[in-house]
Amino acid sequence: MSAYGCFANVYDTLTSNIDYKELAGYYDRIITSHGGKRGILLDLACGTGSMSMQFSALGYDVIGVDLSTEMLSVAKEKPHKNIEYLCQDMCELDMYGTIDVTVCVLDSINHLDSKEDILRCFSSVSLFCDPEGLFVFDINTVRKHREVLADNTFVYDMESVYCVWQNYLDSDSEDSRVDIALDIFTENEDGSYERSCEDFSEIALPLEEIEELLHKAGFRILDRYNYMTTEKGSEDSEKVLYCCAKETK
Repeated sequence: MSAYGCFANVYDTLTSNIDYKELAGYYDRIITSHGGKRGILLDLACGTGSMSMQFSALGYDVIGVDLSTEMLSVAKEKPHKNIEYLCQDMCELDMYGTIDVTVCVLDSINHLDSKEDILRCFSSVSLFCDPEGLFVFDINTVRKHREVLADNTFVYDMESVYCVWQNYLDSDSEDSRVDIALDIFTENEDGSYERSCEDFSEIALPLEEIEELLHKAGFRILDRYNYMTTEKGSEDSEKVLYCCAKETK
């Protein structure tokens, strides 16, 4: 995964359209409807901590994990009562004990480099999941990669930040890989702009393969939702949310 160095400084600006409170509330409703408790919550790929803060406000004791020291530096500048931030690879977690709820939001699973890395991530989460714990995450579908992201270009013209987001779909790849190039222009105090670039990739697997990986990692699937709803999610969805529990032996 990319360390998202220069991206960290403008991430909150570029994602200002996301209602983090609403998103955390949605996750919380899914968690509690499946018997999850507001105990220790592990926020994978927590980035600048916006979701961690919302989960903390809901009463969870939050551990935020991210591989980017730059993202975590931004997170630590925000109020973080009942939140501990750790710089770790979510494929190689090293927790102090078991976790009641693990979440991974904003399609961060898609940012892993390969099917093998996704299995490593799921297995690492499973290793520290409490026997009665939950794993809840959202993921972009193959349809979104091939029909929405595809080879499209998106432009964000915001106060003090201008960003050109270019996607390049590898239509022959088995994992519907989209290579992403960001050109970021940040306004300086004197009105000039400083350019920085960031490159990363996202992959998307058929839901059947995602579910096979979950089973291999020791999870059973409680439900699969069309993102931000309680309706059943499918390959026709652009994004789905999974709620999973540890397999009982």
